Amino acid sequence: MLNNIGLPGLLLIAVVVLVLFGRGKISSLMGEVGKGITAFKKGVKDGTKEIEDASVDEARDVTPKNDKDKV
Repeated sequence: MLNNIGLPGLLLIAVVVLVLFGRGKISSLMGEVGKGITAFKKGVKDGTKEIEDASVDEARDVTPKNDKDKV
């Protein structure tokens, strides 16, 4: 059903949304969407870094834990 929209249909939808909500409301909404995308990307990057750091710490600690060595 949505395969037949085409460029004229998209332009019509854009004009209707612009008329209904106004330019100011749409620009503030797009600003909030941009902030959300930026926060999401930062969260993904921080999570990936945290996982990589944890795997590096596990790989670094290869010494066997033996209580007899402690004096």
